[in-house]
Amino acid sequence: MSPPGGNRHHTMSTETDPVSSLPHIAWPAMSTGPRTLDVERELEVHRRELTGYCYRMLGSGFEAEDAVQETFVRAWRASANFEGRSSVRSWLYRIATNVCVDMLRGPQRRARPMDLGPSSTVATAVLDPQAEHMWVQPVQDRRVIATDGDPAEVAAARESIRLAFVAALQHLPPKQRAVLILCEVLKWQATEAAELLELTVASVTSALQRARATLASLDADSLDSTADPEHQALLARYVDAFERYDMDALVALLHEDAVISMPPFDLWLQGADQVIGWMAGPGIGCAGSKLIPVEVNGTAGFASYKPGPSGCLEPWAIQVIDVRNARITGHHNFIYPELFAAFGLPPSLEP
Repeated sequence: MSPPGGNRHHTMSTETDPVSSLPHIAWPAMSTGPRTLDVERELEVHRRELTGYCYRMLGSGFEAEDAVQETFVRAWRASANFEGRSSVRSWLYRIATNVCVDMLRGPQRRARPMDLGPSSTVATAVLDPQAEHMWVQPVQDRRVIATDGDPAEVAAARESIRLAFVAALQHLPPKQRAVLILCEVLKWQATEAAELLELTVASVTSALQRARATLASLDADSLDSTADPEHQALLARYVDAFERYDMDALVALLHEDAVISMPPFDLWLQGADQVIGWMAGPGIGCAGSKLIPVEVNGTAGFASYKPGPSGCLEPWAIQVIDVRNARITGHHNFIYPELFAAFGLPPSLEP
């Protein structure tokens, strides 16, 4: 029998319910007796947490969905031989890890523009698009973490999907990456991780130490909590300034070393003067845009709709806004209109 296939980018549900809107697996055709339905139900229970694990491993929401689909198909086919020597959850994580490691065999790691070269200036900027697989991609919070429950646990989960942290993970070899996610993020014991990865406890401990040392050498500073009322007030001022395209109001919200990036372009600029210079210069086409708030990568985000030739406002970019010490330090624009459907966003807006 053939596993489900096709381009997942255009098949994601656009419902808004936190659970039912997550994309469902297209199971291979088979008899639909009670056992089959039980297997499918058991696998679906773990879908969101596995998607979060695969996202941290792979750095792309679309690839994470592909990895979970492949994980479930492999598990479903092997379910008759599952002997119960480990929990279903551990069994699925073992399969998902193998799927992710297979997907990571290429030499190219996903990154952010800031990771690949020096900043440019407005005067020297060149828009050089790169392939999608070059970049760490944004993901909607509810697709990869539970956004309800204990506030401290939700805050910790959001920290673990921040763009800078996910980008830092991509510097680690796949097995180190898996060890760090399992032990540091998901709080597995070293013995559990060793069993899952078929390593010794000593090997897991060593890999974890090396992974921690690598991450410590990278810039993945904490951001302000999105639950802070002061943070919410700052974002309200940002939306007002951006939609009016008021550069004086915008510059007052930026840290002096603020960064702007625009994947798929490898360009990035640093400094409030450069950010404003870009927006008022080459980026002037965004004047008149509208912003819709989205929960993305554990921090503030907006879907930016730009005036289009049809007269409507058309999908332009998913913005991820980094805020530290009550100032905007990062303004990351992912110019991939296909992301809008994955975020359950409308295809256009009235001006």
